Amino acid sequence: MMVGSTGCALSQLFRSFDQDHCSFQRYLLTYLLLVKNGSLFEEVNEVIFGKELNLLNLDLTDLTRRRPVYKRQPASNYSVQKSNGCLLPALVDDVAQVCLALSCRSDYPSLACVNKRFNWLIRSGYLYKLRRQLGVREHWVYLACSLMPWEAFDPVRQRWMRLPRMPCDECFSYADKESLAVGTQLLVFGRELTGFAIWMYNLVTCDWSRCPMMSLRCLFGSSSSGEIAIVAGGSDMAGHVLKGMLSHTGFFNLCEELNLKTRTWRRIRNMYPGGNRATQSPPLVAVVKNQLYAADQSTNEVKKYDKENNTWNVVRPLPVRADSSNGWGLAFKACGDKLLVVGGHRGPQGEVIVLHYWRPEEGNMGGADWDILSIRERAGAFVYNCAIMGC
Repeated sequence: MMVGSTGCALSQLFRSFDQDHCSFQRYLLTYLLLVKNGSLFEEVNEVIFGKELNLLNLDLTDLTRRRPVYKRQPASNYSVQKSNGCLLPALVDDVAQVCLALSCRSDYPSLACVNKRFNWLIRSGYLYKLRRQLGVREHWVYLACSLMPWEAFDPVRQRWMRLPRMPCDECFSYADKESLAVGTQLLVFGRELTGFAIWMYNLVTCDWSRCPMMSLRCLFGSSSSGEIAIVAGGSDMAGHVLKGMLSHTGFFNLCEELNLKTRTWRRIRNMYPGGNRATQSPPLVAVVKNQLYAADQSTNEVKKYDKENNTWNVVRPLPVRADSSNGWGLAFKACGDKLLVVGGHRGPQGEVIVLHYWRPEEGNMGGADWDILSIRERAGAFVYNCAIMGC
């Protein structure tokens, strides 16, 4: 293959990443071409590492002179018994690991079946750490509905996957629960016969485990920042309110903002746009690209928060009726650059769960319509828990 034509083909490959950013085959093909044609490194260096991906800080000229011998990685729990081979032929392992980190994480279970070396790498969790370093993130939706146990939805592959059964007692299964995704773990807070409990699903090992006892609460607000879980308010095991509500019959109308850098709180009065009925669901809020949005249960509207003026502006109506159930059974989440509304629908074919989405950066160009991400049949019409895991 001539250098000029190969460089043109590589440029076309990288331009096509916008349409299919999870094509592992394209990344692998490109790296193989680069290894075989050392003179192409300078030609596509700007395209690969400077403009679009901005992923690696490799000395590319030195890379062509390096022999493809196995290199151990410093990742925790990642060890290989043999050192006389490579993950991928003709590629040093740090480059091969980047190829695997850039592939869809829904492919990881299949890749783990290739051989022992791939299995050790996938099961170590190192690729997820590498993905965080590279800024690669895929957002999956985790749902538990009235007729459906925990399932995960991959928006890229449009595929639903059922999680293993949670080995909790029957009390935990039927009690109210809170859920939160942190890093590669899904945390589910609830109550067993013996008291509060937390069950954790590990994406790497694909199993559930019971978390150690800690300061437990229920009916709290929660969020996550990377691998850090943040919870506030709620009530303790004895039912005592932990400053999240004025009483059991009324709500505060003020909010507090935590600055993670300075570890200081700032009160914002008259901030929440919703009503103050005790029968309402907790506030339905989400943050997309550092912008706060809320789903008003009483008016069925999505509102955008103006930080400077402490005001809310209506941006569009909700795709489902939230006032009929006071906001319960509905999920309002951020999913990457999209706002996600998950709600039930009863039709002639039975009860289904519909995942609606809208990209705020597109404004109101699309009118009042929301796009449908997926429809899950025979799942019931009530969303018990929903969490978004980005990793």
